[in-house]
Parts: sequence; C-alpha cells; structure tokens
Amino acid sequence: MGIIKNYAHWLHGRWPDREVEKQPVVNSDGTTNIKGVYVVGDLTGVPLLKFSSDTGAKAIRKIVSESTFNNRKSDNITQDVIIIGGGVSGYAAAIEAQKNGLSFKLLEANQSFSTIENFPNKKPIYTYPTDMQPQGDLQFSDNVTHKENLLAELKQQVIEHGVSTEIVKVSHIEKKSDFLSVILEDGTPLQSHRVIVAIGRSGNYRKLNINGENLDKVANRLIDPATYKGKKLLVVGGGDSALEAAIATSQANSQVTLSYRKNEFTRAKAENVNLLNQLVEDNRINLKLDTELSEISDKSVKLKTSTDEYETIDNDEVLLATGREAPLDFFRRSKISISGESSWLGWLYFALFLVALTALYDWKGYGFLNSFWGSFTYPDQMPTLIASMGEWWQQQVNDRSTLIGTLAVSLKSRSFYYTVLYTLLIAVFGWQRIKRRKTPYVTVQTTILFLIQLFPLFLLPEIILPYLGYNSVFDAGIGKSVADALFPSYISAQELAAHTWPDWGHPRAYWHAYSFIFAWPLGVYTVFTDTPQVAWLVIGAIQTFIIIPIIVMKWGKGAYCSWICSCGAMAETMGDQHRHKMPHGSKWNKLNMLGQVILFIATVLLVIRILGWVFPDTWMNEMFNLFLKGENSEYKLVNAFSYKWVVDILLAGILGFGLYFKYSGRTWCRFACPLAALMHIYNRFGRFAIVSEKSKCISCNQCTSVCHQGIDVMSFASKGQPMTDPQCVRCSACVHTCPTGTLTFAEINPKTSVVIRKDKLAASPVQMTELAKNGVQIIEVKNV
Repeated sequence: MGIIKNYAHWLHGRWPDREVEKQPVVNSDGTTNIKGVYVVGDLTGVPLLKFSSDTGAKAIRKIVSESTFNNRKSDNITQDVIIIGGGVSGYAAAIEAQKNGLSFKLLEANQSFSTIENFPNKKPIYTYPTDMQPQGDLQFSDNVTHKENLLAELKQQVIEHGVSTEIVKVSHIEKKSDFLSVILEDGTPLQSHRVIVAIGRSGNYRKLNINGENLDKVANRLIDPATYKGKKLLVVGGGDSALEAAIATSQANSQVTLSYRKNEFTRAKAENVNLLNQLVEDNRINLKLDTELSEISDKSVKLKTSTDEYETIDNDEVLLATGREAPLDFFRRSKISISGESSWLGWLYFALFLVALTALYDWKGYGFLNSFWGSFTYPDQMPTLIASMGEWWQQQVNDRSTLIGTLAVSLKSRSFYYTVLYTLLIAVFGWQRIKRRKTPYVTVQTTILFLIQLFPLFLLPEIILPYLGYNSVFDAGIGKSVADALFPSYISAQELAAHTWPDWGHPRAYWHAYSFIFAWPLGVYTVFTDTPQVAWLVIGAIQTFIIIPIIVMKWGKGAYCSWICSCGAMAETMGDQHRHKMPHGSKWNKLNMLGQVILFIATVLLVIRILGWVFPDTWMNEMFNLFLKGENSEYKLVNAFSYKWVVDILLAGILGFGLYFKYSGRTWCRFACPLAALMHIYNRFGRFAIVSEKSKCISCNQCTSVCHQGIDVMSFASKGQPMTDPQCVRCSACVHTCPTGTLTFAEINPKTSVVIRKDKLAASPVQMTELAKNGVQIIEVKNV
C-alpha cells in the first residue's frame, strides 16, 4: 500500500486540490436560467470594484439591446428594471438605466455601499486592473487608496446622478407570464420586465462549528484595529480579509496570531502576503500555517495541526475572517440554478437520460436487449428503402462499386448511424463554440477536432476504404498487401467475388482504421486479435510509445486529448458550456487513479493475449475473448463484466456522455480513460505548463471553477508559478476565462521552470485586446 500511495502522490496527489465554492450559475453576459433575471457584481465570480461596476452597466446595455424588451408593453405598475442591491454594481446599473431613460427601482436591504461601509477603517483599496476603465458612468479615480475616500467618491457620484434608493428587504423573485415579480420580505410584490441581482456576497458568515464559536470574544469582521490594542488576538483565515486584519491589528500594537488551514497562501494579493511575511520576520505576527481552530474558551484557544497534534494558546479575542457564504437561499427560492445542485426534476431528467443512453449503447453493441432491438427492421431495411425509390436506385444499391452501393452496406451497420450522429454533434456544437469563444486558439483547435472526426474517424472507415475495396484497389499488388495487413478479410475470395458474404457488413475489417487515431490502450481490438496482426502491433507501439510521448512531453497531454481524440472533441464542443460542473477537491482527485487501474487491466490483458499467441492450445484464448469482449454466452454474468461492457460501453459511453450535464464533459477523460492515464505518466516528464503574470492575478478563482479536469489553477497563478498539473488537457478554458489575461500556454524547462517559449495562438480575449491596442497581430502572444 505504501508503494501505491507514493505512486499516487507522485502522479497527482502532490498538487493543490481546492474545492470550488457554490455560486449561482451566471452566463458571461449576466443572464441566468430565469429569463429576464441578471446577476452582476461579486456573484459573477470576479470580486473587484471595477469589474462589479462594469458588469452592472453592461447588464443594462444588454437589456436595452433585446428585441423582446423593446417590444414590452408599458404601464404605470410594471417597472422596466428592478435592481436588487445598492452596491457598486447596483448603482452602476441604476446610473446606466437612468441614462437610457428606463423606469427602475433600486432596492437595498441595509444601507448604500454596505459592504464597503463594513470594511475596516482605513482599509487599503486596490482598484485592479489599473488600466481598466469600466463601462458606464460609475468610475474610480487614481485618488482612491482607502475605504474612506472610496466611499466619499462613490457617494458623490450617486448624488450627482440623482439616484434614489429604497431600503427594503427582498425575499425572492417569481417568474410570471409577462413579467417578473420581486417579492419583498413582507410579501409585497413589485412588477418588472427585467431584474438585476446585485446583492454581492451578503450571505451568512461561514461557521466553523466548533465549541466556543458563539462566545462574546468572537467576531466575524474587523471594524477598528485599535479595538484590539494590547490584546492577544487570533485571526483565522487565509484570504485578503484575514491578512489585512492581521496586518492592521499588528500595526495597532495587538499581539496577533494568524491561523490558516493550508501550508501557503493562494488567494491573497501579493502585496498583502509580502507585508505579512515582513511582520512575521519582525516577530510582530505569529504565523500558524497548517493549523485549524478546534476550540475556543474564555482565556485560550486550541489549534489542531495537520499531524493531529494540539496546541493551546493564551487568547483574549478571536477574529474569524473566513468570509461569507453566497446568499444561496435567495437563489434557491427564486429557482435560479446553483452550481453543483439539482432539483428533483433535474435528477429525474438525468436518470431518464442515462436510461436513453443505456438503450442506445446496448442497441449499438448488439447487447443484452438485442432480441428486443431485433424486432425492429430499422436500420436493416435501409438499402431496400433506398432501392424502392426507383429502378436507377435499385441498380446503384446492387452495384457496390458505386458510392450509393457502398453506402447501402454501411447503412446496415448500427455503428454507422452512431458515428454519423457523433460527427454531426461535434459539427453543430463546435460551430457554436467557435462563435461563442472567438479566439484563434479555439477556432483552430475546434476545426482540427472536427476534421479529424470527419475524415479518419468517419469517412475513411465507413465510406472511403469500402468504396476503394469494391473498386478492386485492394484485390492485387501493393493495395492487397496493405489491405491484408491492415484490414484483413474474413471471407473467402470466392464469396467476395460472388458477393455472397453476410449482408450485415463489409467483407474487410475497415473499422480497423479507427485505430489510426485510437492508440492503445484505447484501440485494443486491433491489438488484441486472435492471431497477431504485425502491422497493427507495430503501428500501436509507435503511436503509444514514440509519437504520443514526444507530443505530450512537448505540448502536454492536451496535444492528444483536446486536439486529436474524438472523446475530447465531444467534450470540447457539446460539453463546452458545462465545464463549471466538474467537481473539485481531494476526494474527487483520488478518483483520478481509476484510469491507472484500467490501464493496469489493459496491460494484464495484453500479457494474457501474448501468452495466448505463444500457447494457442490453452484456455487463455477462450478466457481472453470472454473477459475482453464478453463473447461466451455460457457465462452471461461474466460477459456483463467484460472489458467491452464495463470500460468501452459503461464508462466511456453511458457514463462518459451521461454525466455531461451533471458533472461536465470530461468525466471519462479525467477519471477513467486508460490512454489518458498513460499520458498522465508521460506528462510528469514534460515541458508543458500554463504560466502566469503574478502581478495580474486577482485571485478570483475563475480559472479553477471552469477547469474540466478539476485542477486548482488559481493556486499556481496567484503565486506566479507554472501550472504543471499533468491532468491538464490544454482546453484553454482557464486562459480564456481569466478576466485579467494572466494565463498563457507555454513550454518551460522542467528543472528550472524558466519559460522557453509561449504559445503563438492567442487563447485569451484580454490578451488579444491588449495586443490589438499595441498594434500587434492577434496570433502573436509570445511577447506578452
């Protein structure tokens, strides 16, 4: 067990594993699943003043551009817009609404800019990014340095624009047929055509659920650092609020101990970390990393270390700077989707979708319900249906040297229809992805994925090769030698000439062509054959142990997973808008090792297959086919647990696609794919990384939240370290989503982490804008 544990740690366990906090599901333009309801400000995921103001103004501009809004029926009761929340984003929206001549109400539960009002006195303010100018008229001058002058500036702008605020508490939002109803806490409904939710993180303070947490000495926010002068203070937390509280109270001459459960700070700004470290060096702050507060008493606190040891510290006051939870109950009452949550109706749809996929894959694989599917003539009667269109069509169907005749044979194959559907889905969703993402990287990547799916994974095995075969290209000479080596015939020459072979498929194994893309251990069926097929053994060995290691060690695992593989093609297209659903955290990361288990099973099968070739008259061949394909009807229970049904159909097919709309499109790729597991090992020796400009990182966690592979990207970016987690599939989601253009694909020296070169294809819209301003061609990002 020690060896396995060490291997797991070396392979992946050493990397950060932060969980992603639950938030309302908000699209890039602020829209939600409730038509007409927008979410702006902090709850879009970017907790910065300029971004908050920007999202508020943009939401109004989006609303006034909608044709359905412009065709609304006006009356004296229904407002054009109701804005819930009187913070930066709420006032930015209100000012923009007033500018556009809209009728609106601005509702606030407590007081204007209450979040900023609750900041500690003289809290330093960082208006990142410094060169960003938010949309709309609510702006921030260079004079803003502390809480007090920020408030003065914001309130002055509100007065100048004459925006009024109603102090009321809102319970939830209800969708009516022609309008939205904002229900106040006393039950009063307010009608509106559109609603903007700008309430920020106004939920409850996070609880530690420990003894003593409700004592009077415990506080959840810092108001005046001088309050703690001369007292023994414990600050708990690892974000900017915790660090700033520790710094401020230390400078106010309190005896500060800072406790944080992790071994380093990954969310705090570099300025705060540097200042804290200086105070620690000066013995003005006692830093306790890798500790958790386990108990609070009147005169002391007890800390638990990562090694389950306890330390008791004398203490007068405790400040829990652990932040607030998002106001999820408000969104639940309003029926606005929350990441990671499903209603009973959602679970029902999910279950029905899994049932439908199970039926599809059972039909495709001539599975356990084949006697039921056999009662349907479709698709076996498709050639007859084509021929019934007329005499000319009848001749084409009978003459298999024509494209229609070739297609007629393919149309009897269930896998043909599956492949057609698969290719069409990649085409449709791929085109939508290109239009949505609008970066050179996504355009080129998606186009290549589709072309690989279209030609080597559809046209070549299903149409081109059979057509060439029926036209005698593989009957003699070099053509026959190549075909015999790669696409062996399972019928006699006489049957082939007389067209008397079984009418359910082509005479040669043209489907072997799929293994040009699906390298072992994905393409097991061209390697694990009854007799050794030397050509495919050589091709498979070159693919798996030469070509793939080279491209992975230079460009990362994603060079295959997101640029070649058809599973990756579907994940990057149909699964593009479901990235935020991938679960994160240490528990889920342990499941990453499932792929290593399947890789081990595939390796064992390879050994058994080789032994079966060496000793052909033993039980190995029969048992091999049983456990690989489930082909022995005498052992139906074993058949169900064969590699074919468990790995290829259940994990890669039914669950691989069935979990798209619940746990994102990379569940198979991340957790179970044996080739991905092998490339994971290669990647540990590679040069690929996602590098970051530390000065740009705002620790918003957007990069982590959209990672298809559950990687804590922000932990690397906030420290300015190259992201080298070998799980990365180079999809570009984190690079694209980063609001400050912090991240870039690169090749690094694995020993020194020095950047050798950066990617030439721009994957960041922010970087594209910066380059365009500087007159640089968009495709060039290497000098950013």
